[in-house]
Amino acid sequence: MIRVLTIEREYGSGGAEIAKTLAERLGWKLWDQLLTDEIARKMDCASRTVAEHEERRDALHYRLFKAFMRGSYEGSLNAPRLKMVDADCIREVAEKVVTAAAKEGHSVIVGRGSAYYLKGQADAFHVFVYAPLEEKVKRLLKTGKSAEEAKQLAETVDHDRAAFIKQYFGVEWPARQYFHLMVNSTIGEEAVVETIMDGMAALEKLG
Repeated sequence: MIRVLTIEREYGSGGAEIAKTLAERLGWKLWDQLLTDEIARKMDCASRTVAEHEERRDALHYRLFKAFMRGSYEGSLNAPRLKMVDADCIREVAEKVVTAAAKEGHSVIVGRGSAYYLKGQADAFHVFVYAPLEEKVKRLLKTGKSAEEAKQLAETVDHDRAAFIKQYFGVEWPARQYFHLMVNSTIGEEAVVETIMDGMAALEKLG
């Protein structure tokens, strides 16, 4: 029986809204903003700080600084006193939170590497939501973003996510082999929701 649904998504494809609708339809807990908040709680920092580092690698200058901190005598003395909130730390905590949410069950988990952490979990169903660039830009324009900002975000956020998945999981994003279903959101959010529900039902029938 499927007890966990992960939704990986391209930025601007409507994945978050689709996940919310699915959670409501299934009566399951939605782990999206809640996931960010729980990571922040465990790290004792602001949710905004976690959101700035989620699903992306740290900047090169920061990675070099961190390597210095780890490799130098001065760094070894000062590192314990520094409260470092970075991609590495957030990824480690995210894995624990995602795993706990999956164990709890009846969970819809959005992104944060969840499909990759839970790839071997028999009761999980993994979905990737995508859309053409022009459709993602149109969707972002409706949220109040300028045309320039919408296009830049649609291109750069996914680039960051791809780099994050490559670094921490060693695969090319989205790594199709990890997903039961990949669906183009241009067919409409309701149609996407129905397609995912049908896919989950079909997989349950198999076994």
